[in-house]
Parts: sequence; structure tokens; C-alpha cells
Amino acid sequence: MPVTALSERHAAWRDAVRDFAETEVRPLVGEMDAASALDPTLLKKLVPAGLMGIEVPRAYGGAGHDLLAVLIAIEELAAVDPAVAVFVDVQNALVASAVLRHGTGDQKRRYLPRLATGLAGAYAISEEQAGSDAFALSTRAEADGRGYLLHGRKCWTTSAAEAGLFLVFARVDGASGGLTAFLVDRDSPGLTVGPPKAKLGIRASSTCDVRLDGVPVGRENVLGRVGAADLLAMETLNIGKLGIAAQLVGLARGALHEALTYAQRREQFGEAIVSYQGVLFPLARLAAELEAARVLLYDAVRVLHHGTATDRLRVSAMAKYLASEVAERAASQAVETLGGNGFTTAHPVEKLYRDAKVGKIYEGTSNIQFRTIGAILVGAGGERPW
Repeated sequence: MPVTALSERHAAWRDAVRDFAETEVRPLVGEMDAASALDPTLLKKLVPAGLMGIEVPRAYGGAGHDLLAVLIAIEELAAVDPAVAVFVDVQNALVASAVLRHGTGDQKRRYLPRLATGLAGAYAISEEQAGSDAFALSTRAEADGRGYLLHGRKCWTTSAAEAGLFLVFARVDGASGGLTAFLVDRDSPGLTVGPPKAKLGIRASSTCDVRLDGVPVGRENVLGRVGAADLLAMETLNIGKLGIAAQLVGLARGALHEALTYAQRREQFGEAIVSYQGVLFPLARLAAELEAARVLLYDAVRVLHHGTATDRLRVSAMAKYLASEVAERAASQAVETLGGNGFTTAHPVEKLYRDAKVGKIYEGTSNIQFRTIGAILVGAGGERPW
């Protein structure tokens, strides 16, 4: 079977999410982009659609799907609105995924049902001086009698405005410099969420600073082992990169669809402009590149299940990089295909063009992906590491 072939269950899930995106998300896209906020009624509809806990087992109130289903959902939503897709991505590929894969039985019982039924999550690792070099973070966790007190400031925290749960990374005093992950409730004393940042694209997806002024966290809310969250962060970010790759594949597909539909309808010199090679050939090239990005993305899911740690690191970096390139080219070509119309807000490609740029920045810049891939190549001693 082709790597992109879907099982009956996955195909039914894709169709359900695609229908949700068209009927529930598309009518709100322009309004949410202008308001730089997700529509609260849409957030409530994500729960019955199964989009808040896609991988969460049914025993915990989730949809009981797998990682591939998470990526399928992100792609389908991104073809309509990448901002909504990012919200669903962070919820499922980062926060719920981390609790599901690394949480204790008690943590799963306490948080997975809440995540699946509407509790939004945010992944707080980046800081002002710890972006691409994420492990250079300076947030501290000071041990006290009952647990820890968190001190620091997180930046560029996606979904922070909506989040009721934060996965916070900090350095514990005396933990040999290693990171520790904490599950922190929004209503914890000393936790303050700043206003959303004004952004070029994915405006409806909130991005905020988070202040931690002596935030108390019990030992029972340490995710994984104290001082050993470097590996946890790497593993969750591998999945997070695939989530972003899925978002960018969806964005590229949406842009290509808009461009092709317009080119078939628009006439110049008595013919539909799609009949001219100068219009059709760039779209044909994009279709090939989009298919390549999707194949790599779907294969990456297999690698995450069956590959080595090095394989997982390599393929997630490759998938994220390739998808970001395709998304930016597809959005740009869509604007050019629509001509003057593409430069106006009356057509969706203008927004997709703005949304695409961040694909080369968040979840690791393209240069960081090259750094990862290059280090693996060099470490292989000149041999192919795959």
C-alpha cells in the first residue's frame, strides 16, 4: 500500500474533520483574523468533534485515535485556517501527547479527561534568550517543603490566552543543570499571562508571554523525572515538528486549491488562464512538491513508531523543513496566480501568504533543522544514516 493510503477509519476521520473545517471554521476565518482571536463558540465545538483529545483514549473521554489521525486533522483544518490548526496542534501534538506518553497514572487521570473535554493546553519552553537554543532557558524551579516554586518568564507561548494548563520547562536547583517539566494550572498564584502579541499571520492563534513569580507546583505535577526533561522535550518536540509539518502541508494544499480553482474560472484573451503553460506549470510543480512533503510526513509517523532516536530526530527535522518550503512557495504562487485579486483581503490567499511565513520560524527555524540534519550526517561518518 502507498504510505499515504488511509485505512477506512482514518479516511472516515479525515472526511469528518474536512466537513467540520468547511462548515464550522471557514465562515469564521475572516472575522477571527481581523479580531486576532479564536471565536469562543468555535472552541466549544472542537470538543464534540473530538479535536481536543484526538489521541486521548476513550477511557479518559477522548477520541481514541492515533498520531496519524492527529496529523490528518491538523492538515484538514490548516487547508481552511492555519490558525485554528495551530491551536489543535499544540493541544494534541504537544500537551496532551506529553501527558499521554510521559505522565504517571495519576497525572493521566487528572488531566487527560479535562484536556479532551475543553481544557486548553500551552507548551511553555521558549524565552527571550532561549528560542532556537531552547535549552538555554533560565526559568528556575526552587525546591520548597511541598514541591517547587517557579521563577521566570516564558515568551512566544502559543495558545496562552486560552490555556488552562501550561507545560512549563525550568531548571531545578541542584538537578545537575538538567531541565524539569511541570504541569501548571492557569489559576496558580503568581502565574500571569500577558496580552496576545500582534502578528503578521496566524493571528487568531494567541501568542503571549507568561510570567512565573514564585508559582507553587507540587511534586505530583512534575512530568517525568526531575532534571531529565531534556529528552522529554526533544521527544515531544519531534512530534510537535510533525504537527507543524502537517499544518504547512494543509496550508499548501489550501493555497494550491484556491489557485487552481481561480485559474480554471478566470478568462483572459478568450481562454481560461489555466490553459497557459505559464500559469499551469508552476501549479503542477507545486502539486508534485506537495505530494513529496505529504509522503515524508506520513512516513515520519512510521519512523516515530519504529525508528531509533536518531531516526526520529532526523525525519522530524526533514519533514518540517520540506513542508515549510512548499507552504511558502504555494502561498506565494497562489497570490501571483490570482494577480491583483490575490493581493486583496477579498480572497483567502492573501491570508495564507501571511500565515505561511512562520512555518520557517517556529518549532525550530529552517537553519536549526539543517543543523540537526547536518549533525546526523557528520555523525554517520560519511555513511547514509537511513
